[in-house]
Amino acid sequence: MASAQKKSIPAPELTGGTAWLNVSRPLTLADLKGKVVLLDFWTYCCINCMHIIPDLKKLETKYSKELVVIGVHSAKFQNEREAENIRQAILRYGIEHPVINDSNFAIWQAYGARAWPTLVLIDPEGNIVGSDTGEGHYEILDKLIGKLVSDFRSKNLINEKPIPLSLEKYKQGPTYLSFPGKILADETSKRLFIADSNHNRIVITNLEGEVLDVAGNGEIGRNDGAFKDASFHHPQGMTLHGEFLYIADTENHLIRKLDLKAKIVTTIAGTGKQAEFMASGGMGISSPLNSPWDLAYLDGQLYIAMAGAHQIWVMDLETTVFQPFAGSGKEGRIDGHLDSCALAQPSGITASGSRLYFADSEVSAIRSVDMKENRVKTIVGQDLFVFGDVDGKGEKVRLQHPLGVANYNNLIYVADTYNHKIKVVNPVDNTCIIFAGDGQPGFTDGKEPRFYEPGGLSFAKNKLYIADTNNHAIRLVDMKTKEVSTLQIKGLKTEVSKDMLQSAIPSFARSVELPLKTLKMGSDIQLTLNINLPKGYHVNPNALLIYRIDAGSGIQVEQPNQDVRLKNPVLPIKVSFKTGSEIERTEVKVSVNFYFCREDNQGACFIDAVVWNQPVKIDKDSGDTAVTLDYGVKLP
Repeated sequence: MASAQKKSIPAPELTGGTAWLNVSRPLTLADLKGKVVLLDFWTYCCINCMHIIPDLKKLETKYSKELVVIGVHSAKFQNEREAENIRQAILRYGIEHPVINDSNFAIWQAYGARAWPTLVLIDPEGNIVGSDTGEGHYEILDKLIGKLVSDFRSKNLINEKPIPLSLEKYKQGPTYLSFPGKILADETSKRLFIADSNHNRIVITNLEGEVLDVAGNGEIGRNDGAFKDASFHHPQGMTLHGEFLYIADTENHLIRKLDLKAKIVTTIAGTGKQAEFMASGGMGISSPLNSPWDLAYLDGQLYIAMAGAHQIWVMDLETTVFQPFAGSGKEGRIDGHLDSCALAQPSGITASGSRLYFADSEVSAIRSVDMKENRVKTIVGQDLFVFGDVDGKGEKVRLQHPLGVANYNNLIYVADTYNHKIKVVNPVDNTCIIFAGDGQPGFTDGKEPRFYEPGGLSFAKNKLYIADTNNHAIRLVDMKTKEVSTLQIKGLKTEVSKDMLQSAIPSFARSVELPLKTLKMGSDIQLTLNINLPKGYHVNPNALLIYRIDAGSGIQVEQPNQDVRLKNPVLPIKVSFKTGSEIERTEVKVSVNFYFCREDNQGACFIDAVVWNQPVKIDKDSGDTAVTLDYGVKLP
């Protein structure tokens, strides 16, 4: 690594984080003794941080017994400091290692991190081996980790006992859509194209939400062919020309084409590998791309919001030649000529007349390309570390990591993603005002709607379609009434992965054995789950509470032997079941998994779980009609 240590320097303790995710409790360096530890300082908006996730997964697989990766999430944007938002990012990116919410930068400062991402390697005795910043370090990390494993195994100092995990993915139920990133509405053909990003497919419906077709088998991959056989990897933006749909297949670093008549998927640009920094382009499938995020079609040219390269690229669809169009490749906000201007992770793009408009997400700005003058200018927003939620004009406007733009009646509608709002930008007078959303994450329809990190926008028939990413939904705004509703997707099967078939109740759940209880035969039984939290703590209203009832013979439960997920949980929990015929002994097993936090929401949040084993006798003559199960929570 670039800054390898010549002498042993003890790693600072992992303290100061406000929440741990993917684990049941905070970890200490003592817990990690005998393991090679790789700290990944990241923030979930950062494209470079996204790029190293596949490398981390490869290392975790290769050194599954010896290596522990810990993500230290040190947020850039205010929205990214919230534990629930980080949890959603963990689900979106498929992260399966422990993650610390370092919201106050305590661990960041202790380790001297200066950039995202920063990687720090720690040996099995708890000493820092070295650190480096940026992406593209897989080979050197592989060599260093391999050598550490070999050296410390020869000294019998490697601990192969697995770190107990409590993965967030097991706490998330199946949904019809999964983190839909972008949406495209076509008024002419009356079709809607949904990038069902985390289901790795494109869902095609009519404008009323009735499914017409699905492209992609749901598996991560880059296979071409018939719709049912093709595969994608977290596709995002789309554009339509005739009966051809073009797709930014983001994590495959490809541009794909759907022939909507023949129902065939082909790859038209990219190799499947990420292009190196300052790549110059090439032809068709012989040259790599770098995280294409959105597309716009104009006069035979495909314009690509190339988030990973901090540029807009252009592809001639006839010759298949593609190359940088706007942006030097340096990250920042500099207006000017196409070659000398600087962009920062453009993630949404739309064409209007002789102009392109794009959401430059990392500088929280909406910018334009004048195709006649070959210049880029900023309409609203200011710079890399200047963000917020302020309407107004020009540089006084504050957005927070916008991801989507759409043109309607010469106005630019913006998915102000981290503000959970839709804004309207006037490109003539450089003004920005709120259109919908109150700034709080949520899922509310009507005239006072709430969204949760909306990522894509599109218009058709005086309606605004919104890819409401973290709500796993498509939202609809009637432009005449300003009423917001949720589009009902009809004819789409709920995707249930093998992982979802597992219970979310973790193995560390505390077991409570109870004495035999007699219940009256043929009765409705009121079951109360009474969880007593420490003084000054409350159940986290932004995280799911999950319970399940495993019922023995003679017990009738509405949802037996399956996880039940409660949003906005309130204690105590009251459910009911019915007793059947007489039986000398049966059992009701009740499990609960929940998060709890300090009342001021400033301290750490914790996860806890309990399993009550309640033996039961069912009697025809006498018995109780209520059962109360108590559990007292103890702080770690």
